[in-house]
Amino acid sequence: MTDFQSLSVRPTAPADEARWKELFRAYREFYRLEPSEEIVSRVWSWLTDSAHECQGLVAEADGSIVGIADYRRFSRPSTGSVGIWLDDLFTDPEARGRGVGRALISRLQMIAAAEGCSVVRWITADDNAQAQVLYDDVAAKTNWLTYDAKPTES
Repeated sequence: MTDFQSLSVRPTAPADEARWKELFRAYREFYRLEPSEEIVSRVWSWLTDSAHECQGLVAEADGSIVGIADYRRFSRPSTGSVGIWLDDLFTDPEARGRGVGRALISRLQMIAAAEGCSVVRWITADDNAQAQVLYDDVAAKTNWLTYDAKPTES
């Protein structure tokens, strides 16, 4: 496969709802998350609420949305700076290997540069080898491990 000739990246718009939800469901399925229309709708509502911290990008090729990226800014107290956290990145399986993920990450890097952010950061599953080929090309792998702690009441 070759790169798309007409690949473009833009902010998520209300008219993208059906296709974004389709790709977000597929993203959740890829990571073996329990299906939940409540979560899909909640995240979409975040992306369409200008007051919410989450924002979205879509990649379009040949008139169709082929990829999504959801992101937010985060404070970095250790460096006294702000970064962009890429929460979700997903490319339609039919469009993989054609520059979609690279274009979405590149746009986030441009946004970060324009805003004076210090980094664009994300995590991926350790078994997501296909994505890691791209990530190793466009970013530096860190030595940080990720931990999740469940909330508890006092």
